Amino acid sequence: MNWKNQKSNIESIDHPLLKEKKIHLSFLREDLLHPLISGNKYRKLKYNIQKANTLGFRKIITFGGAFSNHIAATAAAAKLNGLEAIAFIRGEEIENLIDENSTLTFAKNQGMKFKFLTREAYRLKDTDAFLENLYDEYPDYYIIPEGGTNDLAIKGCEEILYEECNKFEFITSSIGTAGTIAGILNSTTENQHVLGFPALKGDFLNTEICKLTLKRNFTLFNNYHFGGYGKVNDELIEFINQFKAQTNIQLDPIYTGKMVFGLLDLIKKDFFKENSRILVVHTGGLQGIEGVNKILLKKNKTIIQ
Repeated sequence: MNWKNQKSNIESIDHPLLKEKKIHLSFLREDLLHPLISGNKYRKLKYNIQKANTLGFRKIITFGGAFSNHIAATAAAAKLNGLEAIAFIRGEEIENLIDENSTLTFAKNQGMKFKFLTREAYRLKDTDAFLENLYDEYPDYYIIPEGGTNDLAIKGCEEILYEECNKFEFITSSIGTAGTIAGILNSTTENQHVLGFPALKGDFLNTEICKLTLKRNFTLFNNYHFGGYGKVNDELIEFINQFKAQTNIQLDPIYTGKMVFGLLDLIKKDFFKENSRILVVHTGGLQGIEGVNKILLKKNKTIIQ
């Protein structure tokens, strides 16, 4: 596979609120980078896969939840690069439900194998004891952490922004493991400010970001997680569907939907001055919609269109 240093298209958005508040909003369409390895996952995996190949590894190990964008992307990247892949999945109960899970079914069809851990065991995955046992059991595997975040992932995410992006005063990013926003920050100019929208509850991500980058030109908004990672409600689903109808841009319910909901709420509350220029980094993750819709259908709820 040829990992090109691609530049995503910048797409201006027409939305009633933007006209009312006189705000210029554009999307950086990272979601269109690759048909199978979407958005920030393409960036995060690029240099990790290249390093695995350079070092002679033909097998990789990674970690994630049952609906993880990272798991799906890693499975596809491994197949495209002729690598074997094993994923350690959080939750033993998922093992007998693979065929009901669109993410794991896709990864399985790409050739990925799974090992299922209890949630208690999964929490220990970053401890020295767990990693020592892992290296002993799988000495010929290249290990990529959960979410793909490490120094090489940040290096890849530094390629998200390019010269044309410098005209925007504000850059927005959804946040999971903080690798993407760290890479984006490293590529910002002194006149730019990054707005981060965590998908997880809690205030710990500020500290995590500061561990990954020396840049401090960012602000986090912790009030738009809708109850925590993977949590959705009717208001969010309605917003995602309405936004797509208005702009023809599909958002996912885990990351980008919450980010754009939060951003438009800030615009509505006059957080930005008139004529502010904002660039939204669309990090992809659309593969997760099918899994969320299955859960919504079981609850007789409106699904994402």
